[in-house]
Amino acid sequence: MSTSESGTRDSAKPPLPPAQPTHPVQPVRSVHPVDEVLPPPRLAVLGLQHLFIMYAGAIAVPFVVGGALKLSAATIALLVNADLLVAGIATLIQAVGIGTLFGVRLPVVAGATFTVIPPMITIAAKFGGEKGLPYVYGAMLCSGVFGLLIAKPFAKVIRFFPPLVAGIVITVIGLSLIGPAAAMIAGHDTEDPHYGQVSHIMVAFAVVFGILVLARTLRGFLGQIAPLLAIAIGALLALFTHSWSGSTRTHSWDLSTVGHADWLGFAAPFHFGAPRFDAAAVISMCIVMLVTYTESTADMIAVAEMTGKELTGADITRGLAADGLSALLGGSMNSFPDTLFAENVGLVQMTGVRSRWVTAVTGGLLVVMGVIPKVGAFVAAVPEFVVGGAALVMFATVTAVGIQTLKKAEFHGNHNLLIVATSLGLSLLPAYASDRFGNSIFFEKFPDWAQIVFGSPITIAVVVAFTLNVVFNHLGSGVAGPVPALTARPPATAGPAAGSDAAPALVLQRSPATSPLP
Repeated sequence: MSTSESGTRDSAKPPLPPAQPTHPVQPVRSVHPVDEVLPPPRLAVLGLQHLFIMYAGAIAVPFVVGGALKLSAATIALLVNADLLVAGIATLIQAVGIGTLFGVRLPVVAGATFTVIPPMITIAAKFGGEKGLPYVYGAMLCSGVFGLLIAKPFAKVIRFFPPLVAGIVITVIGLSLIGPAAAMIAGHDTEDPHYGQVSHIMVAFAVVFGILVLARTLRGFLGQIAPLLAIAIGALLALFTHSWSGSTRTHSWDLSTVGHADWLGFAAPFHFGAPRFDAAAVISMCIVMLVTYTESTADMIAVAEMTGKELTGADITRGLAADGLSALLGGSMNSFPDTLFAENVGLVQMTGVRSRWVTAVTGGLLVVMGVIPKVGAFVAAVPEFVVGGAALVMFATVTAVGIQTLKKAEFHGNHNLLIVATSLGLSLLPAYASDRFGNSIFFEKFPDWAQIVFGSPITIAVVVAFTLNVVFNHLGSGVAGPVPALTARPPATAGPAAGSDAAPALVLQRSPATSPLP
């Protein structure tokens, strides 16, 4: 066969069809770190870390209320279990969400709000101590309904929280918690003979030092659980140190309560009787709900700042509605209304772990502790000054995040520096004027309702910063257009690689055509 014949035959063959891909190309779908589901072992350990950080605050409210009303140890234990159970349910709802109704779906942890302590004690004492608890829980049920009704209107104020206001509030959250951290380390009564013992303070400092060393030397998952590892080291130091005495959790390990605790325990709803209603009591609890909403809104803004998750009005509404639901649960299950815990907000920033499923695990653990008192008793046995060392770092971290947020505000050619100074000064007054037990006494001569509202530094910060920002920056200031809104987006400069746990920052967006600022 000649070469020419071969070439003619080859050229006569039909062309081959184009190659088809064996598998269809699927679009790459990125998952935000907040929605990322971590491996089960990591979820368990990180969830336990959040539990240790918040546990002291979670059980403080039932102990304070029970002690003030002279309730029996068994009754206080019942309140503690109910408190943990409701806190666990509220945390699960906030982290996981229920449809379009409840839950902000951020890595947050809920627990009993300290704001409820004064009105609960006042209402119960007015009607005979323990016999007055039905009035307390009746008012709490009403405040829960009130909270559900106002959740959506209240959430609309988010558009008035630019970085200037958000930074002030977040900074105050952290600064106002340094005092409670000091009380966890040194003691809650300055006249107690055990107050400020050298051994307690040194162990707490060892925990702080351990967090620094572990965070600097460990990488990956071990670096993320540095606070938990430091607490474990501090607990061992406390266990083998015998230079103090006492049988309370504040002073030493006390494992006797573990042996005495029941394996299962669950109080029936309305344990103290059918709810009763008093107008003044209802009004007081509704004020508590407003204060709780203010604090929770600030915490949600802080977590959004840390995680880079855009916070919408619908998100705020669902988060606040979950707080209102917690009041309904607390009123029917012998517990307390919940708010978001700032100490866990600081832990999110410090570890860089932004998955909401971590705090969902924390919620599950709280539920277990609420129905299995023996488990809760073991966690409660860890000396408070050990946890206080870690809490100190967490609280200060919240302050640092607030300062970081303030850097995004403009301070040239305006009165923003004056707004920051005035807001910080006024809001921290009740935090620095306290009695021997650490209770704020600055407004103690004011009416009860005023003490509830102004006794919280966070509430003062929100009200003052919000008002001054509107007055100085938006009323007659020549600033046209809507109030700047909080949005989360990555910064323009080169950032971490994809998949990193570093959070993008909240930025202040203005319309170039209307903003007088450069």
